Amino acid sequence: MKYKYLGKTGIQVSQLCFGTMSFGGRADKTTSRAMYNQCREAGINFFDCANVYQKGVAEEYLGEFTKQERHNLVITSKGGSAMVEGPNGKGSSRKHLTVSLHESLKRLQTDYIDVYFIHHYDPHTPLEEVLRTLDDFVSQGKILSVGVSNFAAWQIARMLGIAEMKNLTSIHCIEPMYNIVKRQVEVELLPLAHAENLAVISYSPLGGGLLTGRYGKDINTSSGRLIENKAYKTRYEGDFYLNSATKFSLLAQKMGIAPASLAVAWVASNPLLTAPIIGAANEEQLSQSLASLEVTIDEETKAEIDRISPPPPPATDRSEETTKK
Repeated sequence: MKYKYLGKTGIQVSQLCFGTMSFGGRADKTTSRAMYNQCREAGINFFDCANVYQKGVAEEYLGEFTKQERHNLVITSKGGSAMVEGPNGKGSSRKHLTVSLHESLKRLQTDYIDVYFIHHYDPHTPLEEVLRTLDDFVSQGKILSVGVSNFAAWQIARMLGIAEMKNLTSIHCIEPMYNIVKRQVEVELLPLAHAENLAVISYSPLGGGLLTGRYGKDINTSSGRLIENKAYKTRYEGDFYLNSATKFSLLAQKMGIAPASLAVAWVASNPLLTAPIIGAANEEQLSQSLASLEVTIDEETKAEIDRISPPPPPATDRSEETTKK
């Protein structure tokens, strides 16, 4: 396992981050603990969580598993999403974030969170108010670094500008979606992160299971997240996704590796990525993602994947400027 600096934080993290969304959901406590141990044996010191994962159960599991070696680990969590019903049950207000953070700290059995993410952009709370709240959390030692997930580049750029102008703690890490069929981050988010030295930990390298070999144009699948989960079904529905999954599986087969291993390796091969977030429902699935560490993505493989799922045009749409001479 190799380790990288997490943007400009000075913290070193493993080249893979383990996402705990399955803890208490698709993975029971015994399986969750086994996967945590499997990650630690592989050298992973970086674990991503959120308060809404199983309404706090994932945080509780992670807190129990990590309490004996907390200071050897880098742990993230998130606030802003709805945990309870009511008019103040979600958003990035000082009230909601304060309650959310304190509850997360209790569940995680820790005094601090290494990276605390705002899970979604809140159009109802001024960004200066959000940053002042986060700045207070940092001053109090309750969080060490700030992150945002599912934000657009312009929203992040505004936060960076406000933080600099008001001398507030700034953003250190972003967490966008990224896989071979969801490449929008290449247009503005990744260049912004590179220019501002922001860490990037991307989620869903397997496309919700689409890129594992279980789905394809001629595969009749009756179960799985893309069938049972409305959000994932909407996100990856259509001929483009099924055709891409089929071609990608054939490419992995030709290379003699599991599609999941190739999918994670491709994301990790982007030099602007700090670490892809891998997830799993059991040890076998996790093994395939960990096997990505042994996969080399050469230029020929990149070109083949580009033919399956072409990269998006640049932000200016002046595609001719990116054409190789």
